[in-house]
Amino acid sequence: MSSVQNPHSELVGSLYRDHRSWLLAWLRRNVACPQRAEDLSQDTFVRLLGRPQLQAPREPRAFLAAIAKGLLFDYFRRAALEQAYLNELMLIPEAEQPSPEEQQLILEDLKAIDRLLGKLSSKSRAAFLYSRLDGLTHADIAERLGVSVPRVRQYLAQGIRQCYIALYGEPT
Repeated sequence: MSSVQNPHSELVGSLYRDHRSWLLAWLRRNVACPQRAEDLSQDTFVRLLGRPQLQAPREPRAFLAAIAKGLLFDYFRRAALEQAYLNELMLIPEAEQPSPEEQQLILEDLKAIDRLLGKLSSKSRAAFLYSRLDGLTHADIAERLGVSVPRVRQYLAQGIRQCYIALYGEPT
């Protein structure tokens, strides 16, 4: 029985064999939880397998570290998001707090929204956050970003679309 292989799976396999231990040690120095470091290590190589184009890097460790840094950044950003949510939750009277199940669902939705907003351009994401979190007007956002008001509206539409996708899936 033949298996379909990724065109660059041999390269990824070689990087994995030669540098996984080093990458894992590097991640363990940056993350307190050994299991999280293991997950991030695996995610680094999964990310490589998902690339349509991959050439042998001149500096494999620097290459792997750059990918892992991006994953670390995402991990810490999501952890900060979760902590911010939990801090806000503590301000709500206990009788009005959502159930633990509802809290978990809310956290999952927040993480999905965060992940999809991360796919936006930096200006689009900034416009969306200025509008939704800071309550700025379209004109104020346009001034801050150095763009036109119609462009701000486009950015906001992109952000709203990503939130919709996070909560309800791709529109049909």
